[in-house]
Amino acid sequence: MLKVTVDLLPAGISSLRRTLAVMTVGNVSDLADFSDYDVSAMEGPNPLAGTNARSTSVQVIHHDRRQSVWKLIGAAITALEDAEFDDL
Repeated sequence: MLKVTVDLLPAGISSLRRTLAVMTVGNVSDLADFSDYDVSAMEGPNPLAGTNARSTSVQVIHHDRRQSVWKLIGAAITALEDAEFDDL
């Protein structure tokens, strides 16, 4: 499983770090060359966008595992772009 955490570090100051979002990506097809993945994502509240804390789950289907991990993360983000989020 991959876990991607998006942290904000205002002015690069670690002590002010706060997590904006977390995404997990898990293979559900026994590590086949072309695999399917469950993706879960959670975002904290965003006053600039006017959104509450929210979460969703989507799938990435038939992804070629022989690519860079960034391709999988990109595919997960693409799947999230049109997802319906539920307020937390």
